[in-house]
Amino acid sequence: MMASQSTVMMASQSTTTFSPCFISTRTNTTDSTHLTRFPFRTRPQTRSSTRRLVLSSRLNSSKSSDAGGSVNNGDFAYELHHDFYRHRKKGSPVFVTLPVNSVGLEGRVSRPKAMMLSLRALAAAGVEGVVIEIWWGLVERNEPRVYDWRGYRELVAMASMCGLKVRAVLAFHQYGTVTDDPNRIPLPLWVLDEIQKDPELAYSDRFGRRNIEYISLGCDIFPVLRGRSPIQAYADFMRDFRDTFRPSLGFIITGVLIGMGPSGELRYPSFSSHKPNHHELGEFQCYDKYMLASLNACARDIDKREWGNGGPFSTGSLMQNPEHAEFFRNKGGSWNTPYGEFFLKWYSDMLLLHGERICREAETIFRGTEVRISAKLAAIHWHYATQSHPSELTAGYYNTSNRDGYLPIARMFSKYGFSICCSCFEMQDAVMKKINPDGSPEGFLRQLLLAARLCDVSLEGQNYSTDLDDGAFSQVLKMSKFYSNGIEKRPFSFNFVRMDKKMFEPRNWDRFTRFVRQMSGRNIFRAKLNSSGDIRLKTTSKAA
Repeated sequence: MMASQSTVMMASQSTTTFSPCFISTRTNTTDSTHLTRFPFRTRPQTRSSTRRLVLSSRLNSSKSSDAGGSVNNGDFAYELHHDFYRHRKKGSPVFVTLPVNSVGLEGRVSRPKAMMLSLRALAAAGVEGVVIEIWWGLVERNEPRVYDWRGYRELVAMASMCGLKVRAVLAFHQYGTVTDDPNRIPLPLWVLDEIQKDPELAYSDRFGRRNIEYISLGCDIFPVLRGRSPIQAYADFMRDFRDTFRPSLGFIITGVLIGMGPSGELRYPSFSSHKPNHHELGEFQCYDKYMLASLNACARDIDKREWGNGGPFSTGSLMQNPEHAEFFRNKGGSWNTPYGEFFLKWYSDMLLLHGERICREAETIFRGTEVRISAKLAAIHWHYATQSHPSELTAGYYNTSNRDGYLPIARMFSKYGFSICCSCFEMQDAVMKKINPDGSPEGFLRQLLLAARLCDVSLEGQNYSTDLDDGAFSQVLKMSKFYSNGIEKRPFSFNFVRMDKKMFEPRNWDRFTRFVRQMSGRNIFRAKLNSSGDIRLKTTSKAA
């Protein structure tokens, strides 16, 4: 940080309280759409030549901020002035995903004092913002169209007080598949009532096992939720979110990720979301009556009625070697026959249609708010080195050795101006090969990144595991440069998943803050945590 860009006034040293005042100048721009080989949307031009961040901090303060957003008591203060926009152009911003239970079942922020201390530490470390998962099962918990945003409004305000931006995840899925999970968040209670009345609203595999992580996309447009379709319920939720948080959109809340399936990912619940096994083939989820009706209609259209009675036979067991499954084996597998091509195209097209329906609603609802909209894809890499890619096929990604399954998805997101979020940026092939020779996280990620570059789609990276060492952080830097470097610089950001007690342990914290500096490519005030949890600021620049 250059001395000309910052003024620091220090009187004593204790726990810091941050309170931001943003002063920005914007020029209006309009989005334009042009069509090339694929339907692209051009990115809005940069809005601001200068954007100044004034960050005020007070020590020894127990009072909350006043209406002006500043704390008026305490014996320490400093202000940090810098050109905010130009500052962020140098590197890739880092966000941190907050704990799942940040807002409790009663609709209030859990442990607000500890949360505020954590947010201050993140801000002092140079983190751009936080990712807040907003759960459908909490906000619209008891009755349709009755929304309780109190806890999330409080959490957004706390992040704003610390000078952090917010990415909101609109989570339309269940969290936790284990009944005794203390952090388990089910779908809204009134939705579960409807599923109990009609179990066909839940996905089903060939064994009749139901999955209620997410409502079956087969009934997307049917009024099965007390007179509304699932798509209408999601749209109403997005619309109420927009209206409730409108003053913060584009300013504090700069991004909204729209959940599209289990774990928020655009996919079928073909494998366990709780703890997926890196050998799992997965099961096709096409046996509820709504999915079967669609499959049957498609088979009749091509005069192949016998193909419309269900999914493929001989797909093996969940943990079986794919070479022992007739459908998935490399040579002579049914996946590469006319029947296999028909079924897999129908199955993946249904998923793509589900994504497009939600994209269309979200783009309309958030148009003009200046927030970046995104969606998440699953990083299913554990059979990537095989020809049939069975675990990807059962999840709905028709990606094989002779077909690119991610390019149609990237085109669809590009059409509606969405970014793509994906995990496993820290995973390395050399490590995975020791666990599963068929896996290739780097191969999968390179294919997805190339599809995103081709379709001009921005990318948000994530980590899969929270136990990151220096090698894992270096891998994130390597894969992010693979996407963003080149003649045309492409916007990239990283979501660290997720904040917990281990993150603030001295060794882990040092690794993380160093990673933030490397991603941002800039000098920052680095937060050091002492044994009592207080924050000490250490500059990384001699000029400061």
